[in-house]
Amino acid sequence: MSGICGPHRLVTTTPERIRFHHSANVFKSMATTLGTIEYGTDVTVDIEDAEHFSSYSLSLPLVGEQELSKNGSVLKSNRDQGVIISPNENQVLAISGDCRKVQVVITRAAMSESLEGLLQRPLDAPLRFESVMDAVDGASASWWRMARYFIAELERSSELYEQVAFTRDVESSLIKGLILAQPNNYSEELRDVLGVKLPHYLIRARHYIHANAREALHLEDIEAAAGVSRFKLFEAFKKYFALSPMVYLKKYRLSAVRQDILEHGSARNISEIAMGWGFTHLGRFSAEYRKLFDESPSMTLQRNEARRMR
Repeated sequence: MSGICGPHRLVTTTPERIRFHHSANVFKSMATTLGTIEYGTDVTVDIEDAEHFSSYSLSLPLVGEQELSKNGSVLKSNRDQGVIISPNENQVLAISGDCRKVQVVITRAAMSESLEGLLQRPLDAPLRFESVMDAVDGASASWWRMARYFIAELERSSELYEQVAFTRDVESSLIKGLILAQPNNYSEELRDVLGVKLPHYLIRARHYIHANAREALHLEDIEAAAGVSRFKLFEAFKKYFALSPMVYLKKYRLSAVRQDILEHGSARNISEIAMGWGFTHLGRFSAEYRKLFDESPSMTLQRNEARRMR
């Protein structure tokens, strides 16, 4: 499994009861792995070396359940909702002994290549998905049904699926479908690029945030600008941006700080730039910046300066 997903640690209190079974097929074009997996006893998968975990591992229990611990939260997964283990993030997955699950593993390189193709530009930050993936309703549920269909077909007969000319498109559809179905940090840009229409009230809320992002904004201000109830506003932000309104505001501010550092960093102090975008607690700002962009603000500046010196 380390060879398929990347380095990780498997822990169990009952090693003598492990009955590991993994049945899978690999698409040759971009090495996507589809199949089922079970351990036979309670186990915990610990991603110790998140930097070198080389794949996105998606799993959906057919029976049993699992729990993903990440950033201080515990996310439950059963036959109604799968989970995504992503590269670059420390996480622990606890799997019940009776759990048998669908597993799809997509390499980081294949995911990045597909996303860059959709955006028509290089990525400026790692792709991060919302960790819980609905298997009952919506686009993500359609994706799981598609994945299970291909797994069933591969188990029945793999003759057609050994043809790279055919599976290249199947694999591309799986990867692009996941990127479009599951909320992630590029979802908003993808909607703009692909021409997805947003509700008018959401456009009003987004415009208000962008126009007033340097000010001390409150949720009530955004709610008033949108002209709809708080519930409807949260529902729309969750559906289209995979964020709450205030988290969207914070992400927009962080992206604006990054852009200012890239454009004016050599002439302006990073703390001054951050405070100009409403960040009053500089230690918290730095931590949130690193979490979003995988580097500190000073590293962004240094990397940009080194690029200019070439």
